[in-house]
Amino acid sequence: MIPRYARPEMVAVWSPETKFRIWYEIEAHACDAMAKLGVIPQENADAVWKAKDVEFDVARIDEIEAVTKHDVIAFLTHLAEHVGSEEARFVHQGMTSSDVLDTCLNVQLVRAADILLADMDKLLAALKKRAYEHKDTLRVGRSHGIHAEPTTMGLTFARFYAEMDRNKARLVQAREEIATGAVSGAVGTFANIDPAVEEHVCEQLGLSPEPISTQVIPRDRHAMFFATLGVIASSIENVAVEIRHMQRTEVLEGAEFFSMGQKGSSAMPHKKNPVLTENLTGLARLVRMTVIPAMENVALWHERDISHSSVERGIGPDATVTLDFALNRLAGVIDKMLIFPDNMLDNMNKFPGLVMSQRVLLALTQAGVSREDAYAMVQRNALKVWEERVDFQEQLLADADVVAALGVDGINEKFDMGYHTKHVDTIFSRVFKD
Repeated sequence: MIPRYARPEMVAVWSPETKFRIWYEIEAHACDAMAKLGVIPQENADAVWKAKDVEFDVARIDEIEAVTKHDVIAFLTHLAEHVGSEEARFVHQGMTSSDVLDTCLNVQLVRAADILLADMDKLLAALKKRAYEHKDTLRVGRSHGIHAEPTTMGLTFARFYAEMDRNKARLVQAREEIATGAVSGAVGTFANIDPAVEEHVCEQLGLSPEPISTQVIPRDRHAMFFATLGVIASSIENVAVEIRHMQRTEVLEGAEFFSMGQKGSSAMPHKKNPVLTENLTGLARLVRMTVIPAMENVALWHERDISHSSVERGIGPDATVTLDFALNRLAGVIDKMLIFPDNMLDNMNKFPGLVMSQRVLLALTQAGVSREDAYAMVQRNALKVWEERVDFQEQLLADADVVAALGVDGINEKFDMGYHTKHVDTIFSRVFKD
């Protein structure tokens, strides 16, 4: 996580100030619940809330931790400096550090997920707008990087929309799965704290009680959360790679917006490089980099160890901050992307009529020619187009076997582009259900 690829709202989720505020709320709500149960005096629980407007001193907590070598104890010591040692003596009663750390982490991940979901809505809106704008803009579809059959630019945007819509549903599920808290004590048995305390803390923080924890919340939840972020990042790269291909000089079917005063190269003034989408490819790698460590965190020793802790201190902010930036960058790229319909048609006609080969093949089989003979008839004419850049339609009209099977009008009829776009509305109705 570096400032170049970070947005303030997501960075704030992971700031020390935010973390200590959440820790405080966990402890204060726990005291309220324990007072209600009669475990601690009500006045002590009330006293903790004297710190509700305090801005906890991060430097002071770090100073204490330098001595205690324990971050939660350092925080509790600093809290007592504000509340008073006697008043704060019941804070953390029956709790273990992981009750605070794990519940806080999940609060942060939930908040991060909410920001990411808003980001995805922004990206989906941009994709939908461009899909309808270019619903009927013809371009050649490619497989293996080679011209295949006609499609539309709108369908390209629509399939990216559908993919991101699936990713949003995945993130909603991942958010729900990560939204648990644990205040269950040393090994999760509630021996020294009532389960009602956990229920109250979770309710106040918008979480659900973890059904069974040990000293930690099970890390399969976190593994799934980060895996979902990795899938979203891969979809970002999927879109970015397509745009990068479209911006190649010899393709130039689309391009990133090039702003006034922007420079593409320090050496070559003519350059317009796809720097944003190349950057998105790199950022996707960074997000995916966090997935394997999150999965490796699932296997902890016995009721817990802390091998996961150092990992999560890094991947929590890194993955969410980077993905937040990437989603917003991609939304901007899509919204301002330049589309060149004339170049799309020029590219499709680089090998004139060749994209209609399958339609001719099928027509020949329907006319009674065996598939093997039909394929040979079409291919021998298609290869001339590849080798000599002649017109495929004209080659077919000069082929006596093809004319005998289909007739002149039958051949000409097979070169109607509308044949390939007749179901675009059907596809759009499936993708954009509103």
